[in-house]
Amino acid sequence: MINLTVIQEALPYLWHGTVVTIKIAYFSCILGIVTGTILALMQTSKIAILEWPVKIYVAIVRGTPMIIQIFFMYFVTINILFPEMPAIYAAILAIGMNSSAYVSQIIRAGIKSVSSGQLEAAQVLGLNRYQTVRYIILPQAMQVAMPALGNEFATLIKDSSLASFIGVSELLKEGRNIIAITYDQMSVYIAVGLIYLILTSIASIFVNFTERRMSYHVKD
Repeated sequence: MINLTVIQEALPYLWHGTVVTIKIAYFSCILGIVTGTILALMQTSKIAILEWPVKIYVAIVRGTPMIIQIFFMYFVTINILFPEMPAIYAAILAIGMNSSAYVSQIIRAGIKSVSSGQLEAAQVLGLNRYQTVRYIILPQAMQVAMPALGNEFATLIKDSSLASFIGVSELLKEGRNIIAITYDQMSVYIAVGLIYLILTSIASIFVNFTERRMSYHVKD
């Protein structure tokens, strides 16, 4: 049975964990999109010295579990380079860089969807490479990639739970701490699951809104 009293008493702690989860997902998403966009542009540049390092990076990140990447980032950044840095930053770096590999392939597919005719028209109009990317390629690529990017952001919200393995008190870890005290797994896990569902639903609504806005501006 669900114990509402346990859930009510646990809410302040779950709220704290939720805030940490949102921070991890938000900053990891920004890092993933910015870095992923740069990687996508490098991979579509048709310059071997830029293209091949991206392919190797993507293969390594996609071919290894995220938890190993988090542990690696934690032990390198915290134990070796920056001993005073909070563990949450290592989690954000690891999750964000993992996301960048997937985002790069999403945006790469969006870039390839832009017709060659539009690129030729940009050259005729005298646009340089930067202007072509800024005003022609990226707006259309982002519009095509937006649904997949939305799924990636929802995944980041759930993947933030892996930060608990390096001691970050995000939502799932707070839930486990409460279970260790109350021994009520069902009530706490249901509450944690509902919070994750609410967060991913809000993210989906925001992405759908952004997609409609981008479609409107692209059409204009």
